[in-house]
Amino acid sequence: MIFAAALAAPVLISAAPVQDSAVDQVERHLRSVDSMVAEFQQIDRNGRVLTGTMSLKRPGKIRFQYERGVPQLIVADGSSLYFIDYQVRQVERWPIGNSPLAVLLDPDRDIGKFARSVPTRDPRIVSIEVHDPDHPEYGRITLIFQKDGSAPGGLMLQGWVALDSQNNRTTIRLSDQRTNVPVSDRTFRWNDPRRGGRP
Repeated sequence: MIFAAALAAPVLISAAPVQDSAVDQVERHLRSVDSMVAEFQQIDRNGRVLTGTMSLKRPGKIRFQYERGVPQLIVADGSSLYFIDYQVRQVERWPIGNSPLAVLLDPDRDIGKFARSVPTRDPRIVSIEVHDPDHPEYGRITLIFQKDGSAPGGLMLQGWVALDSQNNRTTIRLSDQRTNVPVSDRTFRWNDPRRGGRP
């Protein structure tokens, strides 16, 4: 219910003024997180729902391991973000900095220049929208946090809504979040289907 209430806001307030306290709090949280493992639910623009496990390690590494039977993988290895489709043996690649996920992966990124606070109906929720107006092709991302005194920086990431340059919307909801836990660099290796590799 908390996430659902927050999701309604991004469509209405994309031009909201920056509220330094919210943006600063998110920056403190991000600087306090070196790694995270969580379960995720992904909802695409057509309403298709997929689940899996997300592993994050800063700087620059993230992996979305989808549920069994889904022949896809999204992984960033520290320099590039890859979308791998094992069914059709196709790999797409982007520089991490060209992705909305850069805000989560780059600990040195100054989000204050690109972030706007998103008002929510629940005082327990902090939400910010991040996009670079000079590079609309990078898309935008609205991050949603719940206040939690025991979490890094007093916030726990609940998920996000990403819009790509074609306004395709993808919603990620997180659960069972564990921050600053050991995550091996091997997690972010992947098998190239163009060379016969399997997921």
